Amino acid sequence: MEEALSQSPPRIEQLRVSNYRALKQVELREITPLTVLLGPNGSGKSTLFDVFSFLSECFQQGLRAAWDRRGRARELRTRGETGPVVFDLKYRERPQQPLITYHLAIDEDVRGPIVVEERLQWRRGSRGRPFRILDLQNGQGQAFSGEMPDAQDRRIPISLRSPDVLAVNTLGQFADHPRVAALREFITDWHISYLSIEDTRSQPEAGPHEKLSGTGDNLANVIQYLNEQHPQRLEEIFAQLRRRVPRLERVETEPMPDGRLLLLLKDIPFDEPILSRFASDGTLKMLAYFTLLNDPRPPRFIGIEEPENFLHPRLLPGLCEEFRAASERAQLLITSHSPDILNGVRQEEVRILFRNEKGYTRAIRCSEIQGVPEFMEAGASLGHLWLEGYFGMGDPSINEGAPEDARLLS
Repeated sequence: MEEALSQSPPRIEQLRVSNYRALKQVELREITPLTVLLGPNGSGKSTLFDVFSFLSECFQQGLRAAWDRRGRARELRTRGETGPVVFDLKYRERPQQPLITYHLAIDEDVRGPIVVEERLQWRRGSRGRPFRILDLQNGQGQAFSGEMPDAQDRRIPISLRSPDVLAVNTLGQFADHPRVAALREFITDWHISYLSIEDTRSQPEAGPHEKLSGTGDNLANVIQYLNEQHPQRLEEIFAQLRRRVPRLERVETEPMPDGRLLLLLKDIPFDEPILSRFASDGTLKMLAYFTLLNDPRPPRFIGIEEPENFLHPRLLPGLCEEFRAASERAQLLITSHSPDILNGVRQEEVRILFRNEKGYTRAIRCSEIQGVPEFMEAGASLGHLWLEGYFGMGDPSINEGAPEDARLLS
């Protein structure tokens, strides 16, 4: 087991979002290492998923790029509302370590997005007010240095050069601010998957890549890297794939004279492999997921949208097993419509999203819905309960906005 897997990854424990599209006020508490978002079309699953994508892009590409890509405040801010878009992320760097809160409020003026507030704070003991490691309003404020910063450490005045610059992104590059650097490293390491089967069939320029891209367009490059640097890990990935696709013998890459890299898959009955563009959608998707989940240095957070697409339902229980195993090394957030995915997770790991009577998204843990714990204790499956409408707000045929007084526990 690689050294990167020997330490527990950071874990997000709570997320609060305000004024972000349909998420006027949504809070997820006690977030589990493996979390599934369930809900009808238009319930806000993709929007909540996009929160993680937005934050990741802010740190990797810059706030302005992430903001503009989503249509700026006109499209990002909740309809009919004013004021900033606000995120509060609570996480622990390691188990038993202090709970850290990152607060980010973003508004817009004629020049573009502006960081109205940015704070990083923690509560090292069980009592007292949280101590602010980083505290800025409109790019002006202060930060405390040190490994375990408190009021006795050196206080550094901060004045950022541009209103759309994130202080964590700037200070996180300096050794004097290890806690800020740890947050920056954590978020920039997130992998938000928008896997495209067509992109996995591409023939990229040859050369090893350590990390799979969000769309999977460099799958062949990652296979090449694993073959060169981690052949045993690659063989484990192939073994997992063969258990789900029994006639598959091997997967290999082949550089071409023109510089392209081909991804080839060989079935047992045939002498010659075929190009990935002729392989089945499901085989390529399973290969991409297993490659991501078995990364020798896995991302600390992985988001996957609707993994059931293009896959036979009988493959999904096995995929859930891989999700659960990977959640020991990385935190996973999955959106799904599949009862087979639900059958592979626990009731406390499922969040139901729905729109209330005003059109805003709300979220509730599946285990908090009246009757569900009792049904599960009696031997029911989550997938069956969902298909039969026992979740209330998870069924698109049920009137949105009505379930709050029918099925939610008080």
